[in-house]
Amino acid sequence: MALGLALIASAGNNANEYLARHAAELGYTRPVIVASGGEARRRLGDKDFEVVIINAPLPDEFGHELALHAVEKSHAGVLFLVKSGNAEQIGAKLQERGVLVLGKPFSAPQFRQAVQMAASCYRRLDILRAENARLTEKIAQLRLVDRAKCYLIEHKGLTEADAHRLIEKQAMDTRRSRGEVAREILEGAEEETDSDS
Repeated sequence: MALGLALIASAGNNANEYLARHAAELGYTRPVIVASGGEARRRLGDKDFEVVIINAPLPDEFGHELALHAVEKSHAGVLFLVKSGNAEQIGAKLQERGVLVLGKPFSAPQFRQAVQMAASCYRRLDILRAENARLTEKIAQLRLVDRAKCYLIEHKGLTEADAHRLIEKQAMDTRRSRGEVAREILEGAEEETDSDS
């Protein structure tokens, strides 16, 4: 399975090298590395990142603000790296909002496991987003069918059951969805209205 993109916000060259190397071991071979919160925000607006790793502190902000921004404005799994003393202080608040917090210093296996957990959050949300889109589409189709039925009842004198059967039959006969048939009925109704006026 191909991995998505990783964004690393970190100001230290040694840290950047370490984080990029371990991210590459997990399959994020070309992470986008930026040195400031401002640049990270710009990049978040450009691409859909699977994982965002923030190594606090950053030169223009501490980094927890960026972590919250990333959670609110993107679908990425967000990992916040901060000194252990600070991790306890701000960790609970960040974790409530969906940010994973890892106290420094940490071992390579701990870091890799945290990145994998962040990626899992992204993938789980991706499944939920796809399901939400499917349900939203289904609701839109049902509304369209209901509108078409109302038109057939009010303007063609059909009963609710007959209108339902008509749409079902046309959908089956033409191998289209009920929504497509309903859209066609409503477009025909609009054309009738236009020609009458």
